[in-house]
Amino acid sequence: MLNRRHIRVKVMQSLFSFNGDEGDDLKSSTKFLKYSIDSMYDLYLLMIAILPELHKKTEDYVNKSQQKHLATKEEKDPNKKFLENQVLLSLRGNTPLIEELKSKKLTHWEVDDEYIDILFKDMLKSDEYQQYMNQSSTSFKEDLDFVVSLFKNVIAPNDKLYEYIEDKKLTWLDDLPLVNTSILKLLRKTKANLSDTHFLPPLYKDEEDMTFGIELFTKTALNSIAFSEEIAQKTTNWDSERIASLDAVLLKMAICEFQKFPSIPVKVTINEYLEIAKEYSTPKSSVFINGILDKLVGEYKVDGKLNKTGRGLM
Repeated sequence: MLNRRHIRVKVMQSLFSFNGDEGDDLKSSTKFLKYSIDSMYDLYLLMIAILPELHKKTEDYVNKSQQKHLATKEEKDPNKKFLENQVLLSLRGNTPLIEELKSKKLTHWEVDDEYIDILFKDMLKSDEYQQYMNQSSTSFKEDLDFVVSLFKNVIAPNDKLYEYIEDKKLTWLDDLPLVNTSILKLLRKTKANLSDTHFLPPLYKDEEDMTFGIELFTKTALNSIAFSEEIAQKTTNWDSERIASLDAVLLKMAICEFQKFPSIPVKVTINEYLEIAKEYSTPKSSVFINGILDKLVGEYKVDGKLNKTGRGLM
């Protein structure tokens, strides 16, 4: 679920807030980085849990409507297409998912159920819901297509939900797009006979990714002064105060990958930090960073400092 770019963003954020000299507060900052990365999985669980909560909310609503003293004909004999949605039923009865939510004590939608109410009302008004409920045919594909559309067009872009996520944990703001994208990918791959663990994907692709973020953070932090000197040599015509603090962090991380991570291709490193700069730093940052990194790579090649292994890594 977690990709390398997002790991780099997490490292960037931790380094940006790391104010100590080399080694100072490194242990606590590394701990925060681990926490920030691991807590993203909690956000994933909360977001995917919205779907079965909406199903439960709808069931409660239908039952209460049927019990009204003066219930209408439609309320007495409601359209149960949504309640019989195979994907939502599967999620609601997903024991591993339920147990994971319990073990992590993620009871947000029980405590703050007004947000499920907001999403429920938005769902009922949505074109996606109306079109789905008016379909006379029934199939797993139709059920799945609706759930994908519901999450993509009603749940993910909800402003109130976004504000709630922001209030609960600041680090979740940058995680939300990736989490929502991951959920949509998993939903689209859902089949009727899939294992219950389909919706409990691993946070990291592999063990190498698991250690990459921590190594990148510690190696960049421990070599911060040396990397700063290299940057200063390439920016003699720049006032150091005019260089955006975030750009300096990204440059240090890129230099660290050049020197300390032999298996990562130079082009991958450059492209990754240019894309991160475009999203998180100033409008001109990517051009500035690209110029500095090009100069450094040229010198490293001449001096033999690029310790890259494997084919195509230059």
